[in-house]
Amino acid sequence: MAIIKPFRALRPPKELAEKVSALPYDVMNVEEACAMAAGNPHSFLHISRPEIDLPADLDPHDESVYQQGKVNLGEFISRGILTQDRHDCFYVYRQRMGAISQTGLVVCASVDDYQSGVIKKHEHTRADKEEDRVKHIDYLDANDEPVFYLSRSCAEVEVIIDGVTTGQPEYDFVSDDGVGHTAWIIADQTLIDRLIVLFAAIPKLYVADGHHRSAAAGRVRELKRGKNPSHSGFEEYNSFLTVVFPENQLNIMPYNRAVKDLNGRTVAEFITLVGRSFEIHPSPAPVIPAERHHFGMYLDGSWYQLLAHTEIVNENDTVGRLDVSILQNALLSALLGIHNPRTDQRIHFVGGIRGNDELVKLVDSGEYAVAFALHPTSIAELIELADQDQIMPPKSTWFEPKLRSGLFVHLLS
Repeated sequence: MAIIKPFRALRPPKELAEKVSALPYDVMNVEEACAMAAGNPHSFLHISRPEIDLPADLDPHDESVYQQGKVNLGEFISRGILTQDRHDCFYVYRQRMGAISQTGLVVCASVDDYQSGVIKKHEHTRADKEEDRVKHIDYLDANDEPVFYLSRSCAEVEVIIDGVTTGQPEYDFVSDDGVGHTAWIIADQTLIDRLIVLFAAIPKLYVADGHHRSAAAGRVRELKRGKNPSHSGFEEYNSFLTVVFPENQLNIMPYNRAVKDLNGRTVAEFITLVGRSFEIHPSPAPVIPAERHHFGMYLDGSWYQLLAHTEIVNENDTVGRLDVSILQNALLSALLGIHNPRTDQRIHFVGGIRGNDELVKLVDSGEYAVAFALHPTSIAELIELADQDQIMPPKSTWFEPKLRSGLFVHLLS
């Protein structure tokens, strides 16, 4: 059973929601964050990326960065940029990006569920990124950005949410990236209680995006429990901020790759070696793989379509048959010497929203030698693999649109 609980969200007033909202912390570098927040003292990036308010040469993991985030959150509260609801509520959050529309329920999920496996994960976390999130959340004493979860579809949950969305929204705006954001409040206790019961009948939730924040929530709970001799299990720090979407509404984009060098080989030598595991077809146009086991490769100013040979694909291997696994095992590891993509500094992961233009830009700059475009992992593949407690290669999924930060904050005290 999946435990969800309502909470008193810390959030902006209607007239400031668009100014406050920001992209999540991990889809930009510091320079991009500074540019996005420039001239906007209300931007949530002052909390989620507080290093933008400190000297540019400062280590982003310096303790002063986490302290600055705490200070900035306090200032947002004191200035009324963020105010806390008086009663526990659920919230409905809808995003629209072109033809894509996804509507989720904003709740607090259970740390116990994450640690017991009711909440299923599909990726390992990196120790440095997890530690960063632990410090950030602990200093803020808040979950400042929601985790992106998916669930099996439940008809009655969807009926309740559809009914809520016929009412007047609390927020309704289009962000500067063209994505529409609309939110409603569920304050009716009858609906809240019914949703809790319905989710209790859902056996599992799945992490779509936010493995590090989920893991950090568990570690922060242990820190706070250790400091609280009166710990009861009902404190706010026993849960963390999530948005849960039904599986039938989500959109996965590919997570592409670029590599800095050809591992000591010439372009001609590399193409010959690639041809041992893939059919290679030169392409006059950028390659956007339309089906599984097809890949695009940009090398030395030219595009190629790669088709995996059947002998390198084991369709009985849930993890090995993923396109990210095929590329990793047959090419990135075997030919380019990238045996651990979680730690190797020669590989760069490129979210699908940036498109093939970003791959061309990286290679043409001379900083990278080759780039690969992938077909996206499917929701069905993610769920099947997570249900088997198996782990995908790192950076296997890119969900879009991204949840906007700053619209809902969960205070831990």
